[in-house]
Amino acid sequence: MSDVVTVEKENKIAIVTVNRPDALNALNSDVLDGLKRAAEVVSQDENVLVVIVTGAGEKAFVAGADIKEMIGKTPMQMRQFTMLGHHIMGMFAKMEKPTIAAVNGFALGGGCELAIACDIRLASDNAKLGVPEVSLGIFPGFGGTQRLTKLLGKGRACELVFTGKMIKAEEAERIGLVNKVVPQAELMNEAKALATEISSKGPLAVGLAKSAINRALEVGLDDGLAYERELVSLAFSTEDKEEGLKAFMEKRPPEFKGK
Repeated sequence: MSDVVTVEKENKIAIVTVNRPDALNALNSDVLDGLKRAAEVVSQDENVLVVIVTGAGEKAFVAGADIKEMIGKTPMQMRQFTMLGHHIMGMFAKMEKPTIAAVNGFALGGGCELAIACDIRLASDNAKLGVPEVSLGIFPGFGGTQRLTKLLGKGRACELVFTGKMIKAEEAERIGLVNKVVPQAELMNEAKALATEISSKGPLAVGLAKSAINRALEVGLDDGLAYERELVSLAFSTEDKEEGLKAFMEKRPPEFKGK
């Protein structure tokens, strides 16, 4: 990988860490490139079933894009930068493996957008989240306007985007921006415990379910139900389905092989 984005593996879990704590893990070109390569590696690794994304240090998950790098960009350069951001966020959002954001500290701008590109968000009790770009005369461009609206609804998304305010972890949990708040010292253990629980389930079924849930955000109910029917039928063609049903009848834990 790279120095600014690391990947560690523990059992069937991959931990992707933005490792630039001296800059509050801000997103610059090197970090974006590292995240892109990390997403490629973990999505293709058959031994990885769940991915945790976090930031190094205790102060920040990712404190946003690196403003120093953005100054002086032309509109076309900014368009290319935004396309790269969209692509990387999409890689985490769309990979078949579940992704968990362990939000430790500031998750602002692009950091908040990275967190909401993940499937589940756990936050430390000192976390602060927001999309403050309007304070700079711009607005969220790594998927924030779209994913926040789908996640929170128009009213909440407008309030966060239009005011640019930071909210504390408890408020983020209350409005549904994060799933759970835990003491900072327990954050990674909580994320790993959740990842371990998910990894014990049928990996093909989990991946298909994620695809169906993602589709629900993109299409109407009838189309979503049609997609669900096809994927459930596909799940019935797997060895994992046979093992899961057999284990249930035999009253024992299943041994899924991802086949």
